[in-house]
Amino acid sequence: MSKSRYLRGARILPPRLDGRESVAQILDTVFTAYNAARLREAARLYTRKMLAEEVTVGLSITGALTPGGYGVSCLIPLIEAGFVDWIVSTGANLYHDLHYGLDMKLYRGSPFLDDVELRRRQIIRIYDILFDYDVLLDTDAFVRRVIHGPEFQCTMGTDEFHYLLGKYVSARGRKLGLRDRSLIATAYEYGVPCFTSSPGDSSIGMNVAGVELRGSKLRMNPSIDVNETTGIVLAAKRAGGKSGVVLWGGGSPKNFMLQTEPQIQEVMGIQEKGHDYFLQCTDARPDTGGLSGATPAEAVSWGKVDPQGLRDTVVCYTDSTIALPILTAYTLNQCPPRPLKRLYDRRPELMTALQSQYLQAQLARRQAQTGESSLGVALKDVVNTAVATYPCGTPIRR
Repeated sequence: MSKSRYLRGARILPPRLDGRESVAQILDTVFTAYNAARLREAARLYTRKMLAEEVTVGLSITGALTPGGYGVSCLIPLIEAGFVDWIVSTGANLYHDLHYGLDMKLYRGSPFLDDVELRRRQIIRIYDILFDYDVLLDTDAFVRRVIHGPEFQCTMGTDEFHYLLGKYVSARGRKLGLRDRSLIATAYEYGVPCFTSSPGDSSIGMNVAGVELRGSKLRMNPSIDVNETTGIVLAAKRAGGKSGVVLWGGGSPKNFMLQTEPQIQEVMGIQEKGHDYFLQCTDARPDTGGLSGATPAEAVSWGKVDPQGLRDTVVCYTDSTIALPILTAYTLNQCPPRPLKRLYDRRPELMTALQSQYLQAQLARRQAQTGESSLGVALKDVVNTAVATYPCGTPIRR
């Protein structure tokens, strides 16, 4: 076998740094090997393929990114540039994002403090981030006051909940003279659906549970989220486009985003191949068997990733707080803004299409199993009746 097959990559001979280089120049020329090279590959995959106009880009967020200000510095600029079309986040990231949207103060600190003393002085620590306990109490009070509103007194998905909450955070920010401080407010303003896979697992969910004891009718139905996220991915594929996922960390948001494809194929019986692009930054190892470290190759076996797209997958094993600013700066330097997809505004359309295709797939499966040429009910009548309501006979709120 010829040696040239293996020795066809660029020669490793980086330029000397002199302090005048841009982030983009350093990433392209100095990130030559190991996880630096994986980050370079991730940045090029994102900018050269995933940000094509026909690709729908989902972003999952785990780890304490927003408390460290990474929502303000990185995620908001990506949304505003049209580089993120839908989001799945931990509830904690969305809760701590509210501190910034309400102009509350978090401070740089140290991880080597006496936590017993901090507790006595009512100071909260997230590793090396410090803030007053009143930040939690005041944020809780804001959430409770907002969700008592009449528009919250019903069953909804988490994207609708965050959209309505983001509306109030956006209004509060304008009153305070703030700009581009809150991820959840920016998602509201730019029509980016924002889901959380575990709505009870955060201080937002705790406050929702608290007001339920006082008679609130607010309920968050995770089945709505499963169907709406699936509708986003299926619509992207059926429109002749592609689906790409950018995963910061792992955890439940990673799986919730990736499971859209098994939902299409396994549960709904609709023919599909998996996500087309996969980019992950994680510090989790694959050999422990956890989802956070599971590789895109493993995801192929579940139908989560298109096997033909494995060449368009990158996993960079590094801290998200290091990689995210670098990738953001590189992307904003290399790519012009994309047109906004405003997927939140298209929810009724996407759900109608999903339910129609699901029912057609189920009817076709039943017909194949029974060999019947007619099922007794015209397909179009079944579909038209079913898609008029969602979910469970409840009209879609517009």
